Amino acid sequence: MGKNIFYSNGNINEKDRKNLTGHKGGVFWFFGLSGSGKSAVSRKVEENLINNGILCFRLDGDNLRSGLNSNLGFSKEDRYENIRRAAETAKLLAKAGVVVLATFITPLEENRMTCRKILGDYYNGVYVKCSLDTCKNRDPKGLYEKAIKGEIPDFTGISAPFEEPENDIYTLDTDAFDEAACIKAATAHIMKLIK
Repeated sequence: MGKNIFYSNGNINEKDRKNLTGHKGGVFWFFGLSGSGKSAVSRKVEENLINNGILCFRLDGDNLRSGLNSNLGFSKEDRYENIRRAAETAKLLAKAGVVVLATFITPLEENRMTCRKILGDYYNGVYVKCSLDTCKNRDPKGLYEKAIKGEIPDFTGISAPFEEPENDIYTLDTDAFDEAACIKAATAHIMKLIK
């Protein structure tokens, strides 16, 4: 913490917030290639959680890049800062008792380590696994086509790397299972961990 900065603790703690909501806060960090299904799955999971009385908020990478992170590009340094800011934002929400569904490509293991370091016990990784070929075929935003033509520099999976997770992590395989099955599995996984 910087000089002359003093962290201000409030009178309400996490137990008080859990008593209010009936669950604890946490961050479920959905990461994977563009087109893997992170946003599609998390939108329905958010709906399921809200319908089950869970205070939940989806923190989407594109949404943050439209506001808080609008000054960042896609260089390695900017990607790091994008993830750092997102993790700090998610941590504030989790401390407030919210279940956060964070959907960010988070391409490098060092990015994921940054998340773990910032979020601590709030962090729960969810790898949305999908082959590059399937993601290119889906291409819901038309980004792969542009990246292959060279119109988008530093695009993950084409001209920038994506590293498979190194350690054991909860995985949703959207190649092997349909969207409905992944939504059901992710909802059950989260419900189990927040109670």
